[in-house]
Amino acid sequence: MRPVSICLWSPWCLLLCLLLCSLCSGSPSPSTGPEKKAGSQGLRFRLAGFPRKPYEGRVEIQRAGEWGTICDDDFTLQAAHVLCRELGFTEATGWTHSAKYGPGTGRIWLDNLSCSGTEQSVTECASRGGNSDCTHDEDAGIICKDQRLPGFSDSNVIEARVRLKGGAHPGEGRVEVLKAGTWGTVCDRKWDLQAASVVCRELGFGSAREALSGARMGQGMGAIHLSEVRCSGQESSLWKCPYKNITAEDCSHSQDAGVRCNLPYTGVETKIRLSGGRSRHEGRVEVQVGGPGHLRWGLICGDDWGTLEAMVACRQLGLGYANHGLQETWYWDSGNITEVVMSGVRCTGTELSLDQCAHHSTHITCKRTGTRFTAGVICSETASDLLLHSALVQETAYIEDRPLHMLYCAAEENCLASSARSANWPYGHRRLLRFSSQIHNLGRADFRPKAGRHSWVWHECHGHYHSMDIFTHYDILTPNGTKVAEGHKASFCLEDTECQEDVSKRYECANFGEQGITVGCWDLYRHDIDCQWIDITDVKPGNYILQVVINPNFEVAESDFTNNAMKCNCKYDGHRIWVHNCHIGDAFSEEANRRFERYPGQTSNQII
Repeated sequence: MRPVSICLWSPWCLLLCLLLCSLCSGSPSPSTGPEKKAGSQGLRFRLAGFPRKPYEGRVEIQRAGEWGTICDDDFTLQAAHVLCRELGFTEATGWTHSAKYGPGTGRIWLDNLSCSGTEQSVTECASRGGNSDCTHDEDAGIICKDQRLPGFSDSNVIEARVRLKGGAHPGEGRVEVLKAGTWGTVCDRKWDLQAASVVCRELGFGSAREALSGARMGQGMGAIHLSEVRCSGQESSLWKCPYKNITAEDCSHSQDAGVRCNLPYTGVETKIRLSGGRSRHEGRVEVQVGGPGHLRWGLICGDDWGTLEAMVACRQLGLGYANHGLQETWYWDSGNITEVVMSGVRCTGTELSLDQCAHHSTHITCKRTGTRFTAGVICSETASDLLLHSALVQETAYIEDRPLHMLYCAAEENCLASSARSANWPYGHRRLLRFSSQIHNLGRADFRPKAGRHSWVWHECHGHYHSMDIFTHYDILTPNGTKVAEGHKASFCLEDTECQEDVSKRYECANFGEQGITVGCWDLYRHDIDCQWIDITDVKPGNYILQVVINPNFEVAESDFTNNAMKCNCKYDGHRIWVHNCHIGDAFSEEANRRFERYPGQTSNQII
């Protein structure tokens, strides 16, 4: 099992590295650079001309399918600021006139452009429209702030009070804000493009392309910190905008706000492609390697290729999430590319391109040769997102001394510690830490088991089929992370135990039914059913951490793996156990997490 990696980098940091690497590699850039769509106005923007750097060039606009330019008459730095934000940068450092980046072609769409610099889109600026008396020798250009410099926004990354969750693409997601050391969401009441642009700029992007409402990026869980946020669009932080504090009755997570930000052009999508699949969302992965004059396309060795690597490939392709990462692709049409150019790929899942993942840098090594054993993906714009109800674990945790004669079924399913094998059956007992697990699917796609029905296993003890060999890990850890007990939760059936009011159940374990967890539903494993425990018979008294990890081997794709772990502080005195401070792994601020890790233990059973 690979450890769950909670990346402290923001998506902007990853973009900075990609942009810096693109210059360091000396690879040629396309003649046209970044290209963005401006909200509901239907315009697209790009930078063109020499020296072909991603942050400067001649400004070109596409309207009604035709590319054109902007006349430099009355053009100012304020107009350049607006255009740079639409291209994904935070601001402009300068502008040029007299076609410094070469004359364009086609129409001159804007003339006498007049902006105050506060507009969210150039369409809000006054202009002469398409009746220009200019020539292309007067085409305007802009120079945006080059934010690829080492150390840029490092302090923001550590002290960030806003983040995006659940987005299929970089620079988009559900807006979450940090308050009193805990992350929560924003209600979409009065949520608009101005507030969304403040979020984007706070994260180091340009202006917002879209302000999203109605939990379009999936629902959050826990607190809703802000409502009726009213921004002018110029604030440096969302917290500097007027807002209302709300109660649980005022707003629900079905109203969580989200954003799509304008991002700088990186060109990573030009270095990857799919072949042989039945649609543009699937196929054998081909990557471009080599330097200038020696570029070539090749395949990726399928060894160890899994969900995390496929997630990165789909993100680089601009196709969202990965439904599957495939190690064999013999059933897809073979193409002209047969050379394997990359092997040993290991990703954390947060990277923006496969180049950022660890891989063999010199010798290509594959255990299984041939194009049939090369990597493939099936991508999707939506994915599930599982989250454990941590408060329920805390509320239901208790100790039971269960007689061995009642544990034969559990022993058969490997739900006890290894020392149980040498116990004096059927006499004696095992000490079990029991608790309920309520696992919610808050994503935008149903969570389905990876294995097909033909490979599900019938369990006589429980009277139903189990569709996943490993769905959760239950562990007791020392404060330094050493495992002293584990739940041996070997198999699961997945079903909709309960759902939100407007959602219908789709999955049920009984009668060999379809298994899964519907969006908006949850699977409840009660504290009093077999194997819903950790065998702590051999655990000595002391202070520990209770940890539950969902989907620990990343068998099924999710939009967010950083929220799959739950931790609690617990004290065990040999007779009783106190469980408290239960929380999802990414629910706290970094400082609050450090306090949790430094937990000194309790001297009594009084939880403060």
